[in-house]
Parts: sequence; C-alpha cells; structure tokens
Amino acid sequence: MNYILAIVKKLCSKRTLLFVFILLICNSILGQRYIFVSKTELKLFVIENSDTIFKCPIAVGKNYGNKTKAGDKKTPEGTFTICSIENSSCWKHDFKDGKGLRKGAYGPYFFRLKVPKFNSIGIHGTCLPESIGTRSSEGCIRLRNEDILILKQFVYIGMKCIIEEDNPDNTL
Repeated sequence: MNYILAIVKKLCSKRTLLFVFILLICNSILGQRYIFVSKTELKLFVIENSDTIFKCPIAVGKNYGNKTKAGDKKTPEGTFTICSIENSSCWKHDFKDGKGLRKGAYGPYFFRLKVPKFNSIGIHGTCLPESIGTRSSEGCIRLRNEDILILKQFVYIGMKCIIEEDNPDNTL
C-alpha cells in the first residue's frame, strides 16, 4: 500500500488523490478490489485489501489529457466501472498504418468501461505487443495478451477502475 500511496502522491493531482483516498477508505471498509491506472507511469495495478495483487505495463492514449471527444486519442480520467467482459479474440481493427484490418487487434478480452459519452473505451489485449509502455492507443488501456489473461482472473462486472489524470511533466 505504501508503494501505491507514494506513486499517487507523486504523480496525481489533488482531485485524483481525493478519488484514490476515498476509494482506499471504501476498500479498507468493504475489502473491495479495484483497478488503478497510472497514465504517467504507464502501469495498471489491481488493489485488494490495500495490497497490490497484480501489476503490469500498459499503453494509453497517444495524446495527453482527459478524453473530450471521439477520435481525440486521449484516455479518459476519473473513476469508472467495468460494465461488460467480452471475448474480443475475433474482433478486427484498422490502425490506419497501411496494413488494413487486423484480426485479434484487441487481444483475447475487452473489459468495457462505463464512461459517460463514450461507449468504446476499455481495457484490452493487443496484436501490437511492442506498443506496451508507450502512449500509442486511441484512448483505451492496452495490455500484453498474457497480462489481459491474468487480469481476467481478477475482474468482475461492476469493478471500479480509477484512471489518474495526466501529469506529462511529472510535477504537481
């Protein structure tokens, strides 16, 4: 827990810190599991009973800031819930890189987040593992396929997901 608090204090705005603090209090009272996404550190954490039970590197939206419109290539910031767990192994996507539609673009699973005004934001695998650890997605949170398979063991519909505010300069 100390590690997460240190990251949160170092990288998050006061507003995000307040969200995390409230969820930590709820977590300690209710013992709930939740996801914390660090856009600055490019890591995803699963927290349960104030302990990190899983963490992995991620890719987030190519552009900094909070999502405001479709196509802005920004990852939304705030507290959301997982509203569906979908098999995405046959889904296709054109990354506009000249290679056309790619099957398996979202990896084996897509955990859809309930984000006001946006219905296509989620946590998913990838056919581009080299993109992990970079700002390269169109707004979703992208994991290596082996990590999305591990994460699937921990997620459930209704699970909270906190996505921190961007801090491109690593300053508060």
